[in-house]
Amino acid sequence: MQKIIINGANGYVASYFIKELLSMNYEVVALARNSNTISAEQRMRNVLKKISGQQVLNLNNLKVYSYSLLTKNYGLSEEQLRKIFEGEIDFFHFAASLKYHIRDKEEIMATNVGGLENSLNVFLKYASPASRFFFISTVYSCGKTSVPVKEIFFDDNGIDRFRNYYEQSKRIAENRIRMYIEKEQLKAHILRLSQVIGDNITGITTTDYGIFDFAKRVYNFSEKYSGETVRIKINPEGSQNLIAIDNVVNYLISSTTINDLPTIIHLAGKKSIKNDNIIKSICSLIPINIIQDKTREKKDMNPLERMIATSISFTGSYADIDLKFEIRNLDKLNVKNCNEVNIKSLHQMLEYYINLQKKSLL
Repeated sequence: MQKIIINGANGYVASYFIKELLSMNYEVVALARNSNTISAEQRMRNVLKKISGQQVLNLNNLKVYSYSLLTKNYGLSEEQLRKIFEGEIDFFHFAASLKYHIRDKEEIMATNVGGLENSLNVFLKYASPASRFFFISTVYSCGKTSVPVKEIFFDDNGIDRFRNYYEQSKRIAENRIRMYIEKEQLKAHILRLSQVIGDNITGITTTDYGIFDFAKRVYNFSEKYSGETVRIKINPEGSQNLIAIDNVVNYLISSTTINDLPTIIHLAGKKSIKNDNIIKSICSLIPINIIQDKTREKKDMNPLERMIATSISFTGSYADIDLKFEIRNLDKLNVKNCNEVNIKSLHQMLEYYINLQKKSLL
């Protein structure tokens, strides 16, 4: 039975990955944090129950440990770590801060760079030589660029070359891994995800990241300002690269079955969706009219437009890009019949998600 270790285990992508691993009888070690009121194990069980719906999971192959990402040896005992890393394993480092603002710079760097280095040290100390380390990164570690993004390492750069500190932290972390590959012969792979959304078949969407965060915030404004017309700084010709959670999980599962993998793989959609189509889909579901204006500046906005612009500052930084990502290495994962996200399946997800927001306000 193959053993998979996952930190940041109760996050969006990680939890769906664990659900599928358990359904396929993998042995899974989940590393998660206790909350103030709930143990790590109960948190993990709660999220698996939530995303499994009617599916009954066999949790006998799941072991959950409460850990501290930034503490030496994760705050676990020698005995616990030797048991966790026993045998040949694949280790998936999901743990990350998704914050981006300058005020959170220290936390972002501590978590996304310091936390990674701690994980690498734990892995090298306790994992067998045949074990592999998978780092979950982002395609946006490329920073600000206008050329197609290749599946290669990029040198570190100053913050002016990135849209936010999250992107920069992921670039720095990737280069830490490159150093460990070169100096410690680390068997590592970097999986760069684009914007992960809902299930492409069922439409079920539980993430509130990216365009869904945008949809939620605009919906909340529409509750008070129904029927209003607002101009938002968005380039209608820009695009968003989206990949469905079910496809991501299929790729992750496949990565555990293939020995000879490239070092860097982009888990990205083969085609992006234009902002114009996304905004039209949202407007058909929410009683507010959005006019996309890529030149709109705050000084020209009315009070409502300024409130919306402030609330979507993170999403807005991606509203004028049209990036292309190399995906040649994706084919080496040998996943057949992946359903690409299109505007129809995205609309289904947006409708599901907005209906959740409506129910939450009842």
